[in-house]
Amino acid sequence: MGKLQSKISFHTTKYRADGSVGQTGPAGASRQHSPAHTDAVTSVAALKPDLCVSGGKDKSGLVSSWRSGAALRRFIGHEREVTKVTSALDSSRVFSASRDKTVMMWELHGTSGPSQHFPGHDLVVTGLAVSPDASQLCTGSRDNTVCKWDTETGECVGRAAISRNLVTHLCWVPGEPYVIQTSEDKTTRVWDSRELQVAHTFPAKQHIQTCCDVSQDGRYCLSSSSGSAGHGAEATLWDLRQTKGRVCEYKGHFQTTTSCVFLPRGPALAPSIATSSSDSTVKVWDQDTAGRG
Repeated sequence: MGKLQSKISFHTTKYRADGSVGQTGPAGASRQHSPAHTDAVTSVAALKPDLCVSGGKDKSGLVSSWRSGAALRRFIGHEREVTKVTSALDSSRVFSASRDKTVMMWELHGTSGPSQHFPGHDLVVTGLAVSPDASQLCTGSRDNTVCKWDTETGECVGRAAISRNLVTHLCWVPGEPYVIQTSEDKTTRVWDSRELQVAHTFPAKQHIQTCCDVSQDGRYCLSSSSGSAGHGAEATLWDLRQTKGRVCEYKGHFQTTTSCVFLPRGPALAPSIATSSSDSTVKVWDQDTAGRG
């Protein structure tokens, strides 16, 4: 098998931060960096076009360079595993959530400690979504609640509870006051952040909804499903303007689809999405046809 593999040369698509596409070269030639966390990485998010922020079981958050892999800033303050990290793109503020039930805000160029705390959830915080101007933050938890915070004062300015709404993920709709939320109750909800009320609930799926994302134009959202043995484990595309039903489904994973994301679109590229799964694969799909790349 080793001799056969050594004779096979193929290329894979590499997405760059600016939306362009290049070729990575032969298999195994992808760029790798020394481990930055001392335990499993649980979450990663874009911070700036050339920076990302990650959180891990080592209780820390870390800002790193996409290009060099260099660790630029470490955030230490949580007492337990960091479950989610996020930031408004091009903002200098980073937010982290933890199993210690707290959320913290960090300044990229500020002091070593957190610049704001957001306590108030009764269980692990599992969702974070920040407004484009980083002035408001929405958080979700396994305690069935979604909260809205003023990032300047740290004050909780809204709290809503829905029975069995164990939040799995949150994301803000670009340019709109709406937040998308997935849940263990198998639904995807659209929240109006102004009054913190549910504006729409998409038809329930057959499996837990694990993650969500919104396209940059704010027209579509994605949700991903749990599953096993080829049942479930799909990603679903929803139209935020025509909210009566799903637009498309992306099926092909054999275990839970843990994450879904809209990929940057270059001038000559069809819109694409990527999904990751507990089956140890990452798949890239044509957004319109559900064909795999």
